[in-house]
Amino acid sequence: MSKDAYVVGVDFGTLSGRALVVAVADGREIASAETTYAHGVLTEALPGLPERRLPADWALQVPSDYLDVLRTAVPEAVRKAGIDPADVIGIATDFTACTMVPTTADGTPLCELPAYADRPHAYVKLWKHHAAQRQADRINALAVERGEPWLGRYGGLISSEWEFAKGLQVLEEDPDLFAAMERWVEASDWIVWRLCGTYVRNASATGYKAIYQDGHYPDPDFLAALHPAFGHFVNAHIEQPVAQLGTCAGVLTAEAAAWTGLPAGIPVAVGNVDAHVSAPAAQAVDDGQMVAIMGTSTCHVMSSSVLREVPGMCGVVDGGIVPGRWGYEAGQSGVGDIFAWFVEHGTPAYVHADAAAAGRTVHEHLTALAAEQAVGEHGLVALDWHSGNRSVLVDHGLSGLVLGQTLATRPEDVYRALIEATAFGTRTIIEAFVTNGVPVAELIVAGGLARNPLLMQIYSDVTRLPLSVVGSAQGPALGAALHAAVAAGAYADIRAAAKAMGSVRKAVYVPDEERARSYDRLYAEYVRLHDYFGRGGNDVMHRLRALRDQASLSPEPVR
Repeated sequence: MSKDAYVVGVDFGTLSGRALVVAVADGREIASAETTYAHGVLTEALPGLPERRLPADWALQVPSDYLDVLRTAVPEAVRKAGIDPADVIGIATDFTACTMVPTTADGTPLCELPAYADRPHAYVKLWKHHAAQRQADRINALAVERGEPWLGRYGGLISSEWEFAKGLQVLEEDPDLFAAMERWVEASDWIVWRLCGTYVRNASATGYKAIYQDGHYPDPDFLAALHPAFGHFVNAHIEQPVAQLGTCAGVLTAEAAAWTGLPAGIPVAVGNVDAHVSAPAAQAVDDGQMVAIMGTSTCHVMSSSVLREVPGMCGVVDGGIVPGRWGYEAGQSGVGDIFAWFVEHGTPAYVHADAAAAGRTVHEHLTALAAEQAVGEHGLVALDWHSGNRSVLVDHGLSGLVLGQTLATRPEDVYRALIEATAFGTRTIIEAFVTNGVPVAELIVAGGLARNPLLMQIYSDVTRLPLSVVGSAQGPALGAALHAAVAAGAYADIRAAAKAMGSVRKAVYVPDEERARSYDRLYAEYVRLHDYFGRGGNDVMHRLRALRDQASLSPEPVR
């Protein structure tokens, strides 16, 4: 291997894509570049069609935005690195999941065809598209009724975020478009298809999001029982060769080489999930190491030598994170999104003015004020369900709650309570794993929220775990680059590449016993609320959502 060999990792996130140039020999990060998606996340209307309003819980994207990342961020990162593009030996990508692209047989997204440009179901369904909850509920009920053996591998519940629920929603709400759809493609595989001209499904997204266990998808008769036209869904729209992580999907085409400025013919690694590539980037390939990738949402992943079924997890997949080991996933649907929502919609003008006067962002300002408080001083407890609950309740019909507000409550009080709520949500997930025989000894944090010291210390105190931090500010992109090195043959496997190219700072935050005891009391109140509203004690959140949905269908508001 040449000492001047490099790989490129491209991380496709919720709002932007980032390209990172990495030295193969030691994982040094040479340069990076970012491209913001021009269309962002579509939650209100289709692009250029304001009259095509979207219902609640929809989240769509435009696939051409992803190609813009290849055309701009990749060549910019290489230019900034100052390297000869001929020294790049491989490229790999990671993507948010489950993000689905409806396409023709050759991979053309249906939204790019004039006949379907005004059809919402023709667009990419982003991971946080939660409008298929009704379909997910039916999948779960039927799976329980039939005793489907795969259900336990997903904690007993299938999420509305996943491939089958979203696909069933397309069929039931736009059957004509469903009939025109020839491929239902995970975005992590679609972008690789665009790069190398070969369509293979990656073992990670396929196992976690497409209910693929022990070499099989759900049986056709199960799918037909959901809807007669759904019985052939796998054969007609999903089934494709499944490739292991770190393998080569194909080589860079001349067209993709022109986009990226990289040499045609270099290996393109099989696609991967953004959260999952972050684990080897943090050298977290051994038992007991849970990685929390914290951004707009949080995904919790870990590998283990043991197979257990943990209620409420997102799945356990053979080779789902590291080939040869069981990969576990759980998650929280909203974390950074919740803080951003509060800053945008819940903080008064004086907070923004004070932050500007102090030369800080509003997040930094509220964090500084909240850091002055003792545990419990604000008198609040919150539920972190503003985007529903992914784990352990797996119910996106739930909603957020802040309890204990008085006329003395200030914005920094609510901000801290929301941070604490997300920490409590993570503790709930950890306890589910530990209780069911999957030990967690260390929490490793990746993602932008690791830069918030108050949040990190709260998480350590709440979970009573040491918090390590991935050594890269671009954890997913570094993880993708690591897989590119394996696909190019520079390392024998992902574990070897992780040891050589990964980076982690150990025990940056450790729990404080006094604060941890105080948080134990506050966490007990969180658990009471969690179970009361989330486990059938009071169904008010679902009733309110039903009233909202009914009102949104009214032809005009009542004045």
